[in-house]
Amino acid sequence: MAEAYVVDVVRTAGGRRNGKLAGWHPADMAGVVLDALAARTSVDPVAIEDVILGCVTQAGEQAFAFARNAVLASGLPQSVPAVTIDRQCGSSQQAVQFAAQAVMSGMQDVVIAAGAESMSRVPMFSNVSLHEKTGIGTGPISPRIRQRYGVDNFSQFDGAEMLAAKYGFDRETLDRFALESHLRAAAATEAGAFRDEIVPLDVDGVPHLVDEGIRAGATLEGIASVKLLREGGVISAANASQICDGASAALIVSERALKTYGLTPIARLVNMTVSAGDPVIMLEEPIPATRKALDRAGLSIDQIDLYEVNEAFAPVPLAWLKALDADPAKLNVNGGAIALGHPLGASGTKLLATLVHALRARGLRYGLQTMCEGGGIANVTIVEAL
Repeated sequence: MAEAYVVDVVRTAGGRRNGKLAGWHPADMAGVVLDALAARTSVDPVAIEDVILGCVTQAGEQAFAFARNAVLASGLPQSVPAVTIDRQCGSSQQAVQFAAQAVMSGMQDVVIAAGAESMSRVPMFSNVSLHEKTGIGTGPISPRIRQRYGVDNFSQFDGAEMLAAKYGFDRETLDRFALESHLRAAAATEAGAFRDEIVPLDVDGVPHLVDEGIRAGATLEGIASVKLLREGGVISAANASQICDGASAALIVSERALKTYGLTPIARLVNMTVSAGDPVIMLEEPIPATRKALDRAGLSIDQIDLYEVNEAFAPVPLAWLKALDADPAKLNVNGGAIALGHPLGASGTKLLATLVHALRARGLRYGLQTMCEGGGIANVTIVEAL
């Protein structure tokens, strides 16, 4: 079977809401990442056959052919086409899957999978809320959907509470996991673990190189003091992912492109799986999706050396660990979205960057990343570091 390879994968350091990256137009932010990827790989920009870019909130500055605008804001030739996709939090992970499918089919040889999201400049849900405020339409959840599932809306916050209750996680367990995310991210930053994956963005003449959300001095007491999102619940802003601005991108190529352009891959895509389940609990789907991916790849969970499970909410990776009997020492070894931020559409290729570079730094082979997504969908990607 034809193969798909990652030549390089990069990301920006995350910016907190209204923080250091809030002055960057999202198209410009994405454009810098595209340029950096082309420069680092030395690929002929004319050879790039498509840019597939994930973005969740396609409104305002992220509307109107956002991926194409990212190309136009970059130094890539205007002959490079682009398309924007939305698979919610897994948008750029799905971009990798689409890019790999294109090169594995033989239809294309050099494709960039990317993602970008400025949650400061284009707030989450603003593509819905602005319509609601002006009385346009009735929202994305139709009467038929409400009738089928017996709910007025699908809420990730409800899903997180349901997941915690189902797997028996109390608040202290979630808060301890959140603390560990910050401690691991701080240690990784101090050790320079992110150096090879981060593309600098200029902020007032200073390169932005450190993820802004990491709290190196975090304590369990401080995390526990954050107000719960609902009375009697277990989820707080401190044990959930941080709102974040950022961009990321990966160069995906065929074996033919490796030979034609003299490229050296850093990883091979072993399996790419997407599955869907209950849209009400919503966040549990990474569990069956992982089982499906491992089965298709002919691998066991014990053969996977590192896991990146997106920390949308602390119960997600904890439930995944428990259900799969996976090794917590292999999970999010450099911290996760609770500390590093979750820039929605950019998170898929962001996690890929961290996973591949972490595997290579440790001399390990197989990595798996998965993402819970709106609507009860999940993507799983298994890679082999080279």
